[in-house]
Amino acid sequence: MGYSVTAGATGRLLFGYDSFGNVCGKKNSPVEGAPLSGQDMTLKKYVFFMNSCNLEVKDVRFSSTILCVSSCPEEQLNTLEEVQLFANTTGSFLCVYSLNSFNYTQNPNADSLCPRLPVPPSKSFPLFNRCIPQTPECYSLFASVLINDVDALHRILSGIMSGRDTILGLCVLAFALSLAMMFTFRFITTLLVHIFIALIVLGLLFVCGVLWWLYYDYTNDLSTELDTERENMKCLLGFAVVSTVITAVLLVLIFVLRKRIKLTVELLRVTNKAISNSPFLLFQPLWTFTILIFFWVSWVAVLLSLGTAGAAQVIEGGQVEYKPLSGIRYMWWYHLIGLIWTSEFILACQQMTIAGAVVTCYFNRNKNDPPDRPILSSLSILFCYHQGTVVKGSFLITVVRMPRAVLMYIYNTLKEKQHGAWSSCVSRCCYCCFRCLDKCLCHFNQNAYTTTAINGTDFCTSAKDALKLLSKNSSHFISVNCFGDFVIFLGKVLVVCFTVFGGLMAFNYHRVLQVWAIPLLLVAFFAYLVAHSFLSMFETVLDALFLCFAVDLETNDGTSEKPYFMDQEFLSFIKRINKLNNARAQRDKNSLTNEEGTELRPL
Repeated sequence: MGYSVTAGATGRLLFGYDSFGNVCGKKNSPVEGAPLSGQDMTLKKYVFFMNSCNLEVKDVRFSSTILCVSSCPEEQLNTLEEVQLFANTTGSFLCVYSLNSFNYTQNPNADSLCPRLPVPPSKSFPLFNRCIPQTPECYSLFASVLINDVDALHRILSGIMSGRDTILGLCVLAFALSLAMMFTFRFITTLLVHIFIALIVLGLLFVCGVLWWLYYDYTNDLSTELDTERENMKCLLGFAVVSTVITAVLLVLIFVLRKRIKLTVELLRVTNKAISNSPFLLFQPLWTFTILIFFWVSWVAVLLSLGTAGAAQVIEGGQVEYKPLSGIRYMWWYHLIGLIWTSEFILACQQMTIAGAVVTCYFNRNKNDPPDRPILSSLSILFCYHQGTVVKGSFLITVVRMPRAVLMYIYNTLKEKQHGAWSSCVSRCCYCCFRCLDKCLCHFNQNAYTTTAINGTDFCTSAKDALKLLSKNSSHFISVNCFGDFVIFLGKVLVVCFTVFGGLMAFNYHRVLQVWAIPLLLVAFFAYLVAHSFLSMFETVLDALFLCFAVDLETNDGTSEKPYFMDQEFLSFIKRINKLNNARAQRDKNSLTNEEGTELRPL
């Protein structure tokens, strides 16, 4: 991070730069051997290409001379006299800096030092503050060269930077939706659950329909010639297929599990009662979200610096080009590992803090006198004793998620090169296996953190103890706990659905000049992490409660000598679950007996 910030120049990417090493809109320092470098470009904020209608890229640099100008010519300039008049009236000089505007029509070398005539009308666009030609012929050629001949990393960064306001707005939307979902779960009722599930179904169907409609719109658009548009179309097809599969699976699960809604409402009420013993748990996600936002902003800043890391080199004609550093630009894989590991570490700290507060309140004999400041106590224990536990748990998830990213990259590469279906199928199967392992590890880590909060043991010992306890007491609560987690997961899906829908509508307006598939993926990822940081509080409290209950059953028997720590409401809820499980087991036994009784026998 430190090296990319010192070696990179994000300003070059944000504001653009001319052929002489000057960043537009800034005061520059001179480059040795380049006489036209080091100029004050504070008032010259726009990048102007002297030959925008015949733009070419040779050896990763533009053949046209590039200048910083104070304004773009909005009308066509047919002669040097008109170029000179434009310079005198607007103060925007379209010829090389060494040529005075009075000599535009007198210098014999004006043809090579001034833009090729006629100069097409152009307009500044948010993409790097470039002067984009407005005539259809020049625009098509200019955009195809500017976008298609820039490498993938810069195209992704251009999509992020040109849509930065949209990305920020969508993050705020995800934050607001997550807050709304958190308060919905806090004051949940049966009616609210039905409304919530109806919104989920409508949101999933709506997003699927919009994705397929946009893909149809792209395929019937005859002007789809640029690589960005083709990449956006491919990503739209992928998004549409994946969202359709996810929608089908979730709709089937909702239909199968619809009869457990009433029991889930009771479960969430028990969870809310545990939260009411420590109401400041509701504010814990806000701190997590603030830390995550700070980390994500710094992560994106480093990514931008990685894309612009390079050393200035003077070439013929006193021009300057920035030679990219070969090693540092491929460090984005390492940077991606840092994103996953650090994000998971921050979320794991939240899980550990909440689990510690729940454990402190649960194992308190006097329910009328709750412990003082359980969250602060849990935080102090985490930072003093259990940092290694959280680092190890988050690292395990990172180890599983990186092969998933590699397999997805391999699958896309094989798909583009049209290799055999067998290799693509194998890579997809491996990807699905790693995804299932990831989900199991997340649940496994949460139980390990709770056991650490109870016993104070290290990560491996806690994970082993939690596995023994859950396997021994799984019959009590495993099904209802899973459905409770499923309802909370649906809340996260709702947040991501509406955020992605907003992103689709916003990014679709600038479909030509930006690769918005990657920014949309980033928005979806951030929306899920934000929703997870808010709603995982209920998930963590729920899992911690049941693990505390399992420890309670192991150490106590409910007698006067060894009374349970749980309160009467929680105990009655557990008895009701056991009664339902016993009734279901009896029905299964009776049905099996009836089947045996109707067996045909030989005459």
